[in-house]
Amino acid sequence: MLNKTPTSWLYVKRIVRFGETDAAGVVHFHHLLRWAHEAWEESLELYGLDASNVFPGCKNNRVDPEISLPIVHCQASFRIPIKTGDHLKIKLAPEKLDLGSFQVKTIFERDDAECAQCLIRHLSIDTKTRHRSSLPEDIDLWLEASMINNGPSAV
Repeated sequence: MLNKTPTSWLYVKRIVRFGETDAAGVVHFHHLLRWAHEAWEESLELYGLDASNVFPGCKNNRVDPEISLPIVHCQASFRIPIKTGDHLKIKLAPEKLDLGSFQVKTIFERDDAECAQCLIRHLSIDTKTRHRSSLPEDIDLWLEASMINNGPSAV
């Protein structure tokens, strides 16, 4: 792990691009879920985890991880329209649910007002047997560290 506080890996930024909007000029819902997952990936990197230790199929993987983290639930809610050029602050609020699952609540803000929210829930499974397993140690440490000090647990 890099020597950082949770605020340095649980907050990211993004600018909305024209290609991410629909004919009505607002962000299409699937982009919100993609951004939430990408923010989680970026958070793991900022924390100091190598993507190849978490995600199968990475270009530098000699061997895929023994544990997979499939998404078993996701939801998205828009509060106000998100449009091209909007500068978004993205806050992640991870929560360990049990020994083998966790969720990441993602809050999108524009001008300090919440404009959207996502929730993505992951289940830990053994890649070979496809049976439930404990979370990988690196993810468990990221979850624990995310709740310490300045983590946005009340977000």
